[in-house]
Amino acid sequence: MDFIPDAINDYVERHSQEEPELLRELHRETWQKVLAPRMLSGHLQGRVLSMLSKIIAPKYILEIGTYTGYSALCLAEGMQPNGSLHTIDINEELHDLQRKYFDKSAYGGQIVQHTGDASEIIPTLEQNFELVFIDADKRNYPAYLEMLLPKLKPGAVLLSDNVLWSGKVIEPLQEEDEDTKALLEYNELLNTHPRLETVILPIRDGLTISRVKYT
Repeated sequence: MDFIPDAINDYVERHSQEEPELLRELHRETWQKVLAPRMLSGHLQGRVLSMLSKIIAPKYILEIGTYTGYSALCLAEGMQPNGSLHTIDINEELHDLQRKYFDKSAYGGQIVQHTGDASEIIPTLEQNFELVFIDADKRNYPAYLEMLLPKLKPGAVLLSDNVLWSGKVIEPLQEEDEDTKALLEYNELLNTHPRLETVILPIRDGLTISRVKYT
């Protein structure tokens, strides 16, 4: 769900940095060949991810939920030349498509793919990350947060996608809706955690920016 009216969204895209050609190509192929193409970050959110990464200039980036690799390529735009981006996805069928576009980019040698359960992979990663983007299975967001906090130094930024969940976060909760329950818990955790300061942006389906405090 997009919370910005289409006309406003079109104006914003026309007056924001253009989507790079490689990402336009990936966008087209995703819509042509892959299930659920609306999961793609897209032009506006992609440029937001790119801008935030360029401001932060991280050496190490972690992404949970690669999909076809669009958001990873956006985040990589701000990565330091000697840095690396680790991206995790459970769908092994998308591995080759991701790698195809990673290798077409200037960052192919710096992007490390992990295929499998993120809850098992995250503890094996040795790096501390300056920038993390979560866009994966919603019911595990709270668990991912607890796993990630020890790997985030003061000043690190955590980005979380789909936190408004098509508006379900303000609707009466259905007992069987585990994803919305988890997101309600997660949003509360981000807003009240003593180590974090957080703001939610109503971009596409909701994007949270959380920053690890220095004190």
